[in-house]
Amino acid sequence: MSGKSFLWRVDWLILLLYLALSFFGWLNLYSTTVTDTDTSLFDFSTYYGKQLFFFCLSIVMFFSISLLDDRFFERFSSIFYFVGLFLLIGLFAFGETIAGATSWYDLGAFNFQPSEFAKLTTVLGLAKYLSDLQTDIKKPSSQVFAVLLILAPVVLVVPQPDPGSALIFLALFLVLFYEGFPIYFLIFAVVLALLFGLTLMFGPILIGIIYAVLLLFYFGFKSPSIKIPRLAMAAFVLFSGLIITGTTYVFEEVFEDRHRDRFNLWLNLEKNTNELESIRKSIGYNTIQAEEAIASGRWLGKGFLKGTRTKGDFVPQQHTDYIFSSVGEEWGFIASALVIVAFVLLLNRLVRIAERQKRHFNRLFGYGITAILLFHFVINIGMVLGLLPTIGIPLPFFSYGGSGQLFMSLMLFIFLKMDANRLNQDGGL
Repeated sequence: MSGKSFLWRVDWLILLLYLALSFFGWLNLYSTTVTDTDTSLFDFSTYYGKQLFFFCLSIVMFFSISLLDDRFFERFSSIFYFVGLFLLIGLFAFGETIAGATSWYDLGAFNFQPSEFAKLTTVLGLAKYLSDLQTDIKKPSSQVFAVLLILAPVVLVVPQPDPGSALIFLALFLVLFYEGFPIYFLIFAVVLALLFGLTLMFGPILIGIIYAVLLLFYFGFKSPSIKIPRLAMAAFVLFSGLIITGTTYVFEEVFEDRHRDRFNLWLNLEKNTNELESIRKSIGYNTIQAEEAIASGRWLGKGFLKGTRTKGDFVPQQHTDYIFSSVGEEWGFIASALVIVAFVLLLNRLVRIAERQKRHFNRLFGYGITAILLFHFVINIGMVLGLLPTIGIPLPFFSYGGSGQLFMSLMLFIFLKMDANRLNQDGGL
């Protein structure tokens, strides 16, 4: 397909939403980082200068992808996947440590974060495996291999340490469930997470007794409509028991102070009022300041470059994880709501065009990038509003980060290329 034909068939709603979010995101990044001494928009010593460069590079990449065959990425998806893993492994020897995390390669004027590239390559690898004619997701061996494809980059990202990026990879389990992965695995995951939190709040003895009683009721009055293999149920009971008995040890001995403080603050675990207030002022300081900045904007905001809390650097890391607070302060509730609506429209549109794909690989790729974008969006907004604990996940197209801007854009552009050629799609390569 020629570049001209691609532009004629491209889904312009997605492209316009992408451009609007990226431009508005850059305006807020500019507002949070510009100083009185800055003279050029393309000053690479500034955050907004670097981000503008990567946005322009993304646009160039958009036109470059239009010239590629839409099956290029499927043909080489396995190679891309292993390159992504190789780059993550290389961090342990050649990585640059920034803010306590060895998550970047130092390329001179810029830093490259391979976990952002690995998100793309993992979606490609998973889509390729699941779309393979020999893959039957109902077979235990296929399930295990699909899970390992997702967990491999997670295992490499967690020790950096970068738990936020590791969590994003888990969004791809949504694709597995869409493909027919047994739903009881999702139920197991939710129950295990709840057991961890409840054990922290009420102690292992009380939760253990209640859980044991519930299991007895389940095995005594089990509904025949819920068919769970004995091995899976046995594994679930084993893991749930380990979580109940081991939560206190993990919390006290494995978690670092900052992790414990975040759970204490989020779940209100600390009973000492003075201690809880001390934690709130330290680890919860970012969230408190972000909430106050958003509240101060009221309905219409204080105006572009007029946010007193933004210009006064009240919100730490506002140009990355907490950039949404600048939207609330300078543009107000209405603009903040419109940003959320734009993200929801983008996610909805991605799902709709994924469903109209004729080729299995393309459809799975669309669902994969939608899941990743969804996790980024929901977790970041929830974190800024104090609904979720702080775990360091940026807001796509808004937060500073050249690698994030580049590869999130690349995922969208690849999918737009696939969709533009859907009328010529068939079942094989």
